[in-house]
Formats: sequence, C-alpha cells, structure tokens
Amino acid sequence: MSYRDNTKVVHIGDRVIGGGNPILIQSMTNTRTEDVEGTVAQIMRLEEAGCEIIRSTVPTLEAAKALGEIKKQIHIPIVADIHFDYKMAIAAMENGADKIRINPGNIGGRDKIEAVVSCARERGIPIRVGVNSGSLEKELVEKYHGVTAEGLVESALDKVGIIEDLGYDNMVVSIKSSNVMLCVKAHELLAKQCAYPLHVGITEAGTVYGGNIKSAVGLGIILNEGIGDTIRVSLSGDPVEEIKSAKAILRTLDIRKGGIEVVSCPTCGRTKIDLIGLANKVETMVQGYDHLNIKVAVMGCAVNGPGEAKEADIGIAGGIGEGLLIKNGEIVKKVPEQDLLSVLKEELDNWL
Repeated sequence: MSYRDNTKVVHIGDRVIGGGNPILIQSMTNTRTEDVEGTVAQIMRLEEAGCEIIRSTVPTLEAAKALGEIKKQIHIPIVADIHFDYKMAIAAMENGADKIRINPGNIGGRDKIEAVVSCARERGIPIRVGVNSGSLEKELVEKYHGVTAEGLVESALDKVGIIEDLGYDNMVVSIKSSNVMLCVKAHELLAKQCAYPLHVGITEAGTVYGGNIKSAVGLGIILNEGIGDTIRVSLSGDPVEEIKSAKAILRTLDIRKGGIEVVSCPTCGRTKIDLIGLANKVETMVQGYDHLNIKVAVMGCAVNGPGEAKEADIGIAGGIGEGLLIKNGEIVKKVPEQDLLSVLKEELDNWL
C-alpha cells in the first residue's frame, strides 16, 4: 500500500482526490484573472491538453468576481490562489472557487484565519495549505541552520494544526522547493506524519528545458514512492507545456494509462529526412488521442527502423524521399516523405 492509497478523500468541485483515487494534473493560468475572456481562452487550451484542475491568482476583488464568470465557461475545478489578504479568500469562495490555496502564516491573525475557515466550512470548500522554501519562517531557518526538509515539514504541520484547531480537516497540503532533493526528502518526511492528500511539484523549476529535467527527476522519485495526489510541473513558459510534461511523467512511471507515447531515434549519419522536425510534429499531433493507449515510433532510416520499432504498435521510418509505415515491427507499405504525417494520422484516426 502506498501513501496515496491512505490519504483523506477530498472533493474539489466534481473531482475527487486522495484515498487511492487517480492522480490529477494541475496547472496555473498566467493571465490577469480580471481578464475573463483571456483567462477562459487559456483554460480551454489547458483543458484540451489534459488539465484537470486549474489555479488562478486572486489579488483583487475584481479578480474574485471574475472567478464566477470564468467558472460558468470552463469544465474543470478552479482553485483561488490567495496571498496575504484573507478578504480575497472569502470573496473567491463567495464567487464559486472550488478550492482555495493559502498560507495561514501570512493571511493574518487567528480571527482572520477563522473567518476564512468558517466560510470554507459553510460551502464545503477544501483549503490547500501551501508552504514554500522561499518563505520559510525565520525562526525555523535559524532552528535548522538553513532551509531544510525538516523545517519545511515542521512549518507545514504547524499550518495544518492551526486549521485543525478550528475544527476543519477538509485540506490538501503542499510543500515545495526549487531544490529537487530537498523537496524529495521533505515529501518523504511529511508522508509519514500527514494523512492529507499532497499536491506535489518542484517550484520555480525553470524554463521548459531545465524545468522539465528538474520536475522529471523530483516528481519521478516522489511519485514512484507512492506519494502525491495531484501534481504540477511548474515551468517558465506556456502552461500547456506543463500539462504535456505531467502526462509524460505519469505515463513513464506507469501510473496513468491512456494517451500515445512517442519514441524516436536520436538520428545519425544515415538519416535522410528531417527526423527531428517530423518527431516534433508527431508529438504535437498525438496530444489529441488520449483515448488510445499505444506507442508510436518515429525512426530515421529504413535500416534499423523496422527492428527498433518492434516494441511500438505503429511507427514510421524515413528513407530517401520516402518512408515506411510499420505495424508491430512489420513493414506495411512505402509512403512518400511528405505524406508520412498524414498517413500516420489516418491510421490513428481509424485505430481499433
């Protein structure tokens, strides 16, 4: 039994996490939440990519009110990201937020935290208690002689205790750091002391390139140890890339089935087609086939292509001005190079 099999069940809108339920993929909008049209457009793109929970910042009352309009036009739960002002948390819940993310340590005194918890209790809205290594309390930094996993965990459990003392346990917990191995250790420690679902991610991971490497390593270790109920791959880029990466991580760990896995060769001197460009086009094209649970191979030459594609359900291999369509390691037919992508798409469209 893994940690996630025994976490508390929490409802976020019409989605359910914890208690062994499937791990859900989350992202965050980078539009101004007050811009309803722009925010909805971005969320719709994220939904299409496979996003299952979306978080939006709520720094103003205008943004809180916009949540209500946004929610009418999207199909996934929306989480309100709150910093410092408890009134924004209440306003977000009053306007339909399915979950709120707060740090009780910077939301104000006990009376303000109590007001937020009271509103959440009335509406049955879960609270995500978030702690970040960049904002770890000074006394904990001094106690542990720096930012440590132990300090992060103590901070998180302290914040959880504040809300539990108010008689509320509808919570999700997140502890994040940009230090990958520190983040891993913190999750390992927290999982032994906390029964709440954990939202996991490597914060401030970096660009699409560097951030993906950090997230793949960190999330890979954490998830493989049975920890984590929702995930976000935090990248400095188009949030759609976060969804693509999260799906790939879950598939690679064999945690989630469905969706097409693309494998491709690294190219060599035998490659006579634009294999890199073709592989990227295939990877983009297959995003819309979440109902298929197959492997697609994109190979650069006809010499090793059929053999290397044997483990794939279907593949294409390049030649000189033409290519091969391969199924289960067997050559099906030759195809003009310019038609390889469209022929592959036709096969996927009619896959049984």
